Amino acid sequence: MAARERLAKLRSTAADDETPTPVVLLAAAVAAAVLSPVAWLVWRASKIGVDEAIGLLTSPTATEVLLNSLILTATVTGASIVLGVPLAILTVQTDLPFRRFWTVLIALPLVIPSYIGAFAYVSAFGPNGALSNLLAPLGVTVPTVYGLGGTTLVLTLFVYPYVFLTTRASLLSFDETQLEAARTLNHGFASAFRRVIFPQILPGVTAGSLLVALYALSDFGTPAIMRYDVFTRVIFVELNSLGQGRANATLLSLQLLAVTAVILALESRVGGADSSGYGAPASSTAMVSLGPYRWLAALVPAVVSLFTLALPVGILTMWLVRSGPAAAGGGTGLAFRLEFAWNSVYVSALAAAVTVVLALPVAYYAGRSDGPLAQLVERATYVGYAMPGVVLGLALVFFASQWLLETLGASAVQVVYQSLPLLVFAYVVRFLPQAVGSTRSSVLGVDRELIGAARVLGASPGRAFRKVTLPLIAPGLLAGIALVFLTTMKELPATIILHPTGFTTLVTYIWRVQEAGYYGRGALPALVLVTLSGLSMIPLLRQEGDDG
Repeated sequence: MAARERLAKLRSTAADDETPTPVVLLAAAVAAAVLSPVAWLVWRASKIGVDEAIGLLTSPTATEVLLNSLILTATVTGASIVLGVPLAILTVQTDLPFRRFWTVLIALPLVIPSYIGAFAYVSAFGPNGALSNLLAPLGVTVPTVYGLGGTTLVLTLFVYPYVFLTTRASLLSFDETQLEAARTLNHGFASAFRRVIFPQILPGVTAGSLLVALYALSDFGTPAIMRYDVFTRVIFVELNSLGQGRANATLLSLQLLAVTAVILALESRVGGADSSGYGAPASSTAMVSLGPYRWLAALVPAVVSLFTLALPVGILTMWLVRSGPAAAGGGTGLAFRLEFAWNSVYVSALAAAVTVVLALPVAYYAGRSDGPLAQLVERATYVGYAMPGVVLGLALVFFASQWLLETLGASAVQVVYQSLPLLVFAYVVRFLPQAVGSTRSSVLGVDRELIGAARVLGASPGRAFRKVTLPLIAPGLLAGIALVFLTTMKELPATIILHPTGFTTLVTYIWRVQEAGYYGRGALPALVLVTLSGLSMIPLLRQEGDDG
């Protein structure tokens, strides 16, 4: 009887173990901090007169920027569907040779930041580009890489894997017997696909498409390099201009946030798309036999990989070899120094550590409670992730240069404006959800009866957390650190807007030499970034099954 009572007490303690009030308050404070940039942006917008705001938003420039952004988003999304869905079908539902190899290769463009891809394509096909000069003696004229066409091409090549991966996940979870049943009713593969498969993978296709749309809308580096005026490029230009520049940037930022909110609303409606098959091995029995066209079909992923991987990496390597010592740090002026790489590693590691520490109370609270406040706190942390980096940078500039000036004086501005803490804060706001997501998953996996047992044995809530919970959620914390570190290394707009004077990172150096046209000097740091980004593909390499 005593043993039963003790077991019942243990279970009751585990079930009634509420999140401590200090943890709830800390989680709420973190969520409020993440939301603060939006508040500062709205505060800045409130300083603009109504008539002036209407005039700016209805000006020909604002209308053109809105249309350009919507056209770019639509074309990139459509092109990504056309590219990603067939590749997913090839690697899952056919007997394509070396399916695992092609799957990894098709997904790898995600490791190349789109602005690195744009940098490579301009250096290859732009005026006096490497391939342009090579083809000129043959009488071949390369179409201009600038404008809508070049921007759409580059973005599509480096973001279509979102559609590929989500579609592939839906296909992997598809019940093959349904297709076999359709084919026994004399439906060909095309008809069976249209009637049976497509309706079931549509949520996956839509989810990937919306990710692509959100990326295309918020990307800054590619449109800037390709000289195509969209929200992000114009906001950055206006931020650094005089007169009405900052007012224009503020209103355009709010307009961009409104369009982003619409995309997120659409994404939430298809958020239930089944992705349980992600990373699962493809069926060893292919549904469709390509027959004598198996090897011909392999040319499709091969050609795609040529333009997404071989060309950019080859161009960067060529510039690296051609530039010689200058690319490795020799020469003067814009020479690359190892200090820049160290600065990137340092600030990324610092941001990752701070982000995970702040994510812990949010993830713990969200994982231990199903209440509306816990859900609200967790969802609030995703606002910064949805906010384009250029808008976040603009909001923090307003905070540091104007709000602090009006409230605390010039001395506060000197301490905060373009300081390392402000830059790290921007990274935290942008990438907190990555750490919250991985940590919360680990918290959900902790058996509450283990915590209850520790409490019954006399451990305080804090000691039970340190001795039981923390070791069990450590893998989630480490995954969050790695993910935030890798994404921080690649973040472009927030870094170039907020980095302290004299604090040069790989990203800011690449941007500086790209603007100056010194492509060779940007080759080495670009290859370093691509290599580091490639580490994020290790989970895919480990989870993929054997070749079909």
